[in-house]
Amino acid sequence: MNYEKLVQGILNIGEAMLQCGAEIFRVEDSLYRMYKSYGFMTYDVYVIPSNIQVTVETPEGEIITQIRHIESSEPNFDQLDYLNNLCRYVCQNTPDEKEMREKYLEVINREPQKRITRYAAGIMGGTGFAVFFGCNVRDAIVALIVSVMIVAVGDWLAKRESNLMVYNAILSFISEVIIIVALKMGVADHPDRIMIGIVMLLISGLGTTNGIRDLLQRDFISGFINIMNSFLGAAGIAFGIGLAMLFHEGYSDHFILNHSVPIQLISCTVACTGFAFWFKIRGKQVWYNSIGAFFTWAIYVVVFALKPSNFLATMIAAVFVAFYAFIMSRVNKAPSTIFLTASVFPLIPGPNLYYVMYACVSGNMHMLLEQTITLFATCVAIAFGFNFVDIASRTIMRGMKVEYHIGKSDR
Repeated sequence: MNYEKLVQGILNIGEAMLQCGAEIFRVEDSLYRMYKSYGFMTYDVYVIPSNIQVTVETPEGEIITQIRHIESSEPNFDQLDYLNNLCRYVCQNTPDEKEMREKYLEVINREPQKRITRYAAGIMGGTGFAVFFGCNVRDAIVALIVSVMIVAVGDWLAKRESNLMVYNAILSFISEVIIIVALKMGVADHPDRIMIGIVMLLISGLGTTNGIRDLLQRDFISGFINIMNSFLGAAGIAFGIGLAMLFHEGYSDHFILNHSVPIQLISCTVACTGFAFWFKIRGKQVWYNSIGAFFTWAIYVVVFALKPSNFLATMIAAVFVAFYAFIMSRVNKAPSTIFLTASVFPLIPGPNLYYVMYACVSGNMHMLLEQTITLFATCVAIAFGFNFVDIASRTIMRGMKVEYHIGKSDR
């Protein structure tokens, strides 16, 4: 076999997985498994969000090192699902470099998501969360218009601007201008609640949560990179909103969830179904995300009613959604992140992030401190819930004598 081409081919799969939205530990685990299946004597893998480094020793004693810079890209969980299946195929069949390349290109060249699906995803996500956060019918119409703009302008802008801070600043500025115009025309009633729903389309709150999760697992570099990327994205949103507020004084009546729990459940389920499409999930896996989102928020509501603690309710709901994703991943033989990312969105502290940015722009230090603490506490609660399930699932798999995640020491 051409070992250099094999190392390159496996690295191509790892790069594509990372760009599609795979977690760091999943990429490392997949690479270790594939290199192990080819009988390399030693193999060392190092992965962070922007870089993959691999060093292997062939059966003949040759040392091969390859390094790959990873460019940022939109999540594509449909492609991630097929890449995960390709990893299974490689481990089971150890194809040569030509067959591996053919299989890889089949996955990469899958038919892209239809344009109309992208618009539907934006409308369902932005408008659904606007209703979830207390918008009325007129506000929802404005949110729908802004969501369409986010998709149309965002896709055009993404081809020309790779800087997340600049990208978010431009889109949030245009969004806030549209909302301010609607407010002046008497069309909108709650501009802040509309913007909170829209921010969910731009937010990198899950990156903050995953960053904290990485830190708790002592993956410090990946954790800090994820958190800093989230803060850069949030800074872009803050700058865009602040720039728009130069033309109109900011207005906030503090968000409240929709008073009707049934409407909360319906709207967040619709929104998370939209986010499933937003992450390019296809088929029945979309509906699994819808079910997960519905029960995640239902559990939060029940726990909060019994014990009014946002931290406790968030952590217990996060435990549920993480267990749900773990079970669905085993049933569907797919990465758990496919069932986790959209389902957990009702817990993502988008409103707190918005009000942190609003406080910075308006100079309200009391609001800034209060919302920052809530934002951090919510992210930690989600991370604790995820880590609890990760520890429990590892224990269960070890008890069943099934390999869960492998690393350098498992060769």
